[in-house]
Amino acid sequence: MATASITVSETPLVLYVLRRADDALILGHRLSEWCGYAPMMEEDMALANMGLDLLGQARELYSYAGIIEGRDNDEDKFAYLRDVRQYRNLLLLEQPNGDFARTMVRQFFYAAFADLYWRAMMKSADATLAAIAAKSEKESAYHLRHSSEWMLRLGDGTEESHRRAQGAVDDLWAFTGEMFEVDESERALIDAGIAIDPAGLHPHWLKTVSSVMSEATMALPKREWMQKGGRSGRHSEHLGHLLSELQAMQRTFPGVTW
Repeated sequence: MATASITVSETPLVLYVLRRADDALILGHRLSEWCGYAPMMEEDMALANMGLDLLGQARELYSYAGIIEGRDNDEDKFAYLRDVRQYRNLLLLEQPNGDFARTMVRQFFYAAFADLYWRAMMKSADATLAAIAAKSEKESAYHLRHSSEWMLRLGDGTEESHRRAQGAVDDLWAFTGEMFEVDESERALIDAGIAIDPAGLHPHWLKTVSSVMSEATMALPKREWMQKGGRSGRHSEHLGHLLSELQAMQRTFPGVTW
């Protein structure tokens, strides 16, 4: 019999930490799906290593969430034993890999944000989050550099690579606004100096994205409407399919170790 889902005491800080942990876990899993399928061996290794970076971030954040929640939930339970509506990751990160260009555009949009976010979080009044940020920023800086280089190659490469990259930009752009959204639970943490206001990062993010896009001979969409819902547990159909694969082992064999 499959094991039941856990319950979580979502205080503002627990929720905040889980949101960032879920971002890392879900994107890390998406990148792991490229293992053995990337266009070249070096890229196969690069995507796998970036996925491992994100998994490491997720583990640290889930472990910290377990400590501050003060119940019996640990990193494995948070990762594998929650229902889809309990996940609070950005909608952008659960979108399917698609082709290589789509994966790189998704990675670029998020890495440009994550690099700014973790750098700012190094000044958090929460010592544990500040320490996680210091480690994560070094990783996100590489993720941004790597994905930026691919944006240039794809956008300013062949007609086919440009078409695919621009199409991915057009499709994924509507998911970028959620990165800068804040609700009331986060606002209290921002006021306390524990969290940072992501809205303040948007001008810097847009400058970085615009610069790379221009050099890559691609254009940003003009539409302003943005999709959201992931932070409150309202996801696209893609997350359920991802979790069915991610959670299969723990759901079928509860507590299994190796």
